[in-house]
Amino acid sequence: MNWTLRVFATLALALASSTTLLSAQSDSDRELNLGTQSYKNAKYEKAIWHFEKAVALDPENITARMYLATAYGSQYIPGVEQSENTVLGEKAIEQYQYVLNAPQVGDRRLNSAKGIAYLYLNMKKFEDSKKYYLLASDLDPKDPENYYSIGVLDWTQTYQPRMEARAKLDLRPEDHLNPNIEAQRMACDDLRGRNMPMIQDGIEQLTKAIELRPDYDDAMAYMNLMYRERADVECNDLAAREQDLKAADNWVDKTIAVKKTKDKKVRDLSKPTGSHPE
Repeated sequence: MNWTLRVFATLALALASSTTLLSAQSDSDRELNLGTQSYKNAKYEKAIWHFEKAVALDPENITARMYLATAYGSQYIPGVEQSENTVLGEKAIEQYQYVLNAPQVGDRRLNSAKGIAYLYLNMKKFEDSKKYYLLASDLDPKDPENYYSIGVLDWTQTYQPRMEARAKLDLRPEDHLNPNIEAQRMACDDLRGRNMPMIQDGIEQLTKAIELRPDYDDAMAYMNLMYRERADVECNDLAAREQDLKAADNWVDKTIAVKKTKDKKVRDLSKPTGSHPE
């Protein structure tokens, strides 16, 4: 999910742009500046050491904690379940949480909420991730990416159990759950009861994202997937299933159309604007 990487990229840019003179800094700020320079030079372990020292010297140095969280988070590798890697992610969350709870105004609370949500997402702690994306959407209601992220989480939490149930029933990808076959009907009723609230929420969240960003093709792609999720568990209403499958196909067409428009804009921008004298 590269949209969340911007949380770290924005903070990393702030690290790289620090220009405060050492002579004007406290000991904590001096360590912060040294950590910034190390981070700029891709010496991440050394940067972490300096940021940790800056926090130890001044526990209320919110900037140092934010940079430390960013440094920890940038070293966390999603999907690697080694203890050292998990500790990095947990340390990043701890620092973000401190910043989030600090009395302040501005983007730091928002970036902390997004940072925690992103880390929990990659730790596969989906409910925790959703909690912090919801907080981020409250802090910035006009950011479509938070709604998109919640929609993706909703889809992930409905898709996986449905696939497990279908595998047990030995269904082919093109087969839908059949209400006339008892085992499939029972599985469908169970999935509908568990998944439908998240499916509905996912559609609502993705709708908000697209309203805020009409050319949000990633959100459109997940709308297609969400409607297919709903269609498969509509064993009790086959007419509704048919409507949702048509809606899913429409979202595929919209996604393709938007991508083509974006690609054309990129090609047009890359064209030479005029001739050059020899």
